Amino acid sequence: MKLTFRQIEIFNALMTAESVTSAANILHTSQPTISRELARLEHILGFSLFERVRGRLKPSNAAYTLFEEVKRSYIGLERIWSTAEDLRTNQTGRLSVLTLPAFSQSLLPGACLKFLDTNNNVGISISVQEPPYLEQSLTYQQYDLGLTENNDSPSGTALKPLLDIDEVCILPNHHPLLAKDSIDIRDFEGQPFVNLSPTDPYRIKLDNELNKLGVHRKTVVETPTAASVCQLVSKGAGIAIINPLTALDFIGHGLQIRPLTTSYAFTINILLPLHRPFNPHLDDFITALEAEAKEIKNKISQYTHDSR
Repeated sequence: MKLTFRQIEIFNALMTAESVTSAANILHTSQPTISRELARLEHILGFSLFERVRGRLKPSNAAYTLFEEVKRSYIGLERIWSTAEDLRTNQTGRLSVLTLPAFSQSLLPGACLKFLDTNNNVGISISVQEPPYLEQSLTYQQYDLGLTENNDSPSGTALKPLLDIDEVCILPNHHPLLAKDSIDIRDFEGQPFVNLSPTDPYRIKLDNELNKLGVHRKTVVETPTAASVCQLVSKGAGIAIINPLTALDFIGHGLQIRPLTTSYAFTINILLPLHRPFNPHLDDFITALEAEAKEIKNKISQYTHDSR
């Protein structure tokens, strides 16, 4: 027996709300209906999706696995509805972009505005994903364009370099190291430090360099995103090394940047699916990305050179 769309919708609401009452409110239906459909869904699947703990639903590992598939399916459905809406409102096309989360905040807003200046009847759909799922989605030709830090092109894609810059040191206002025009990583000895997660490739490279030199920094916080690193540094938690795109957004908000005496390259590349039908708006969007990347690079150069 196949699952119905309604059963999948109820499962999605339960995973989000974690209670029958909240799911019923989300779907504008009754609690008995939700409970009945959940029992029927678990019967069809042949395994339990939730544990009942003090009136709340605790998803099982199987439920989380199924939920990931449901989310991917919803992305496809949302794209269908978006296309239909474009046709209804006479939009001339849509461009789908898959990116790392950081670029959706730092690079893409400016690029989208540049593109829309001359393509105001084209819709842009931005989705975010982390490796390796980002590369996998582009290999499956699911998006018109991808943005990645990876320097290798996955199967079925072509790689086009977009931006090559150096990471920077970020410091809170009034930090003693701001007296220096540039920061040597030996200056990190004993300093309170805000780090990216231990699995981050830039963190791993920095750890290796510091270990070779015998430099010991004091890690006060580990956090998974560049934006949260900048927030913590701006509040005075410590110093950090981060990509300059994210750092630029925090200048003037309790944070300053300094160049490093050692180069730590930060790259952004465009990934183009080779077997996806050609989107006639793709070239214009790439041009907008290149123009935005050039502006960002000039701005970063101004800040790092001014500090020297």
